[in-house]
Amino acid sequence: MDKELAWLHGEVKTPPFSKAARIEAGVLLRKLQRGERLSMPHSRPMPSIGRRCHELRIDDENVTWRIVYRIDSDAIVILEVFDKKTNQTPKQVIDSCKQRIKNYDDN
Repeated sequence: MDKELAWLHGEVKTPPFSKAARIEAGVLLRKLQRGERLSMPHSRPMPSIGRRCHELRIDDENVTWRIVYRIDSDAIVILEVFDKKTNQTPKQVIDSCKQRIKNYDDN
């Protein structure tokens, strides 16, 4: 049985994702829903955000997108969708993801 996608923030749509990037993101999210474990170059762990947190890496025409997610037993929790412009994940993205996890877990 596929896991639900729980969108806490952001969504994959056009604009700004190109059609090809939207399809790639959809394929990778579907794999996660089916329980597949993804690794580099598609996904990497994000322990700075929390346990079971990762980021999908989607290369688009002129930008690299990131989808920050957490793998729960019943869902793939989408924490953030953003375009990454530097090698480091911005502190505000990390902080907002931590807050979204806390709010999600408290409910």
